[in-house]
Amino acid sequence: MNKQQILQLFEAVQKGKLTPEAAAERLQHLPDEDLGFAKIDHHRVLRQGMPETVYAPGKTPEQVEEIVRRMLRHSPNVLVTRATRVMAARVKRVAKDAQFHTLSGSIAIRRDTTQYARGAILVVSAGTSDIPVAEEAVVAAELMGNPVSHLYDVGVAGIHRLMTRREELSKARVIICVAGMEGALPSVVAGLVAAPVIAVPTSVGYGASFKGVTALLAMLNSCASNVAVVNIDNGFGAACFATMVNRCSEPRP
Repeated sequence: MNKQQILQLFEAVQKGKLTPEAAAERLQHLPDEDLGFAKIDHHRVLRQGMPETVYAPGKTPEQVEEIVRRMLRHSPNVLVTRATRVMAARVKRVAKDAQFHTLSGSIAIRRDTTQYARGAILVVSAGTSDIPVAEEAVVAAELMGNPVSHLYDVGVAGIHRLMTRREELSKARVIICVAGMEGALPSVVAGLVAAPVIAVPTSVGYGASFKGVTALLAMLNSCASNVAVVNIDNGFGAACFATMVNRCSEPRP
């Protein structure tokens, strides 16, 4: 439940359309709801402008289903990351409109399609093998109310593919750049634009890539001054940070 929904609740009570008891029933689970195996932070959307996200690994399909059920009572949008097909099928029981994005394992329920920021987020991936992490960023950023577009497979091994997309790069307010192997792409992209670039190292690569550590260190050592770096394979974290940057010049939702 966001600020606007709470105001509407108070107005309904004021106009006699809703009893104080019914309003209290809707608000009783703020700031959190204890399910025993999880404490759902319903208050997060008021603090940060975005609802809590469900990280699926380590949870049972039944737990994911119940968490989503409870969250939908307070938030029109729910995101589950790193989920399985079995989890997606359980979520479909409580939300037929839930979409399962196979590559990233994201489950998205989007009933509020408002775009809270006018600036565009562009997600760029170096190789096709980086797309699962890039897709996680795309799905999350869209669900958080951003205009989002993407460029896939434009890595430095064929840098001409990137150079032909200069116009798209220049129009983005924030760029999320996803790359494995040697992690060079964010430095190249950042050198071409005036926007902040959020670099996401992936665990893609041969032995000396050390499951993404090589890309992570390369990005942290970027000579481009407009690069920030999130953790290995953390497309979701990049989307959150990009959303906050994108909303900086907008009214708080």
